[in-house]
Amino acid sequence: NDDTGISEDPNVRFAVAKKIVERAADHGIPASDVVVDPLVMPIGAMGTAGQQVFTLVRRLREELKVNTTCGASNVSFGLPNRHAVTGTFLAMAISHGMTSAIMSPLHPEVKTAIQAADVLTGADADCAANSAILKDEDRCIRCALCAMRCPTDAIVMERVQFTTTWRAS
Repeated sequence: NDDTGISEDPNVRFAVAKKIVERAADHGIPASDVVVDPLVMPIGAMGTAGQQVFTLVRRLREELKVNTTCGASNVSFGLPNRHAVTGTFLAMAISHGMTSAIMSPLHPEVKTAIQAADVLTGADADCAANSAILKDEDRCIRCALCAMRCPTDAIVMERVQFTTTWRAS
């Protein structure tokens, strides 16, 4: 926004962002170091809020080459099933180029939607960012099949021997 307030027109918001990027460049700040908030409005109050943000985020990313962030839950303010709406909004915003968000990671609907968006947009192409190797000590028979199947040799099975050394204090 500028002196006139927050415009509902995404073209006006883009023009304001462009002005900010130009001023930043005048001070030696590259566009890639600028983070713009497209100002997410509640979808319950403005039915086109989501579409406007998606259009603006794509333009900001493609034309100005800036990063973007937003108050993600603003979009679902006052709505039922708020966390599902926020998660879906974030997944869609990510697909349009959103690079960060102010949000709570405590809601599984939101977290899962972001993880899925990262996989679907190629940001986590091998689905590894949100995974871990977990071994159940009670069930593992130390057969080494996991080590043999690992395509990168990241899992190894080695025989180790522990000895106890007593020290006098």
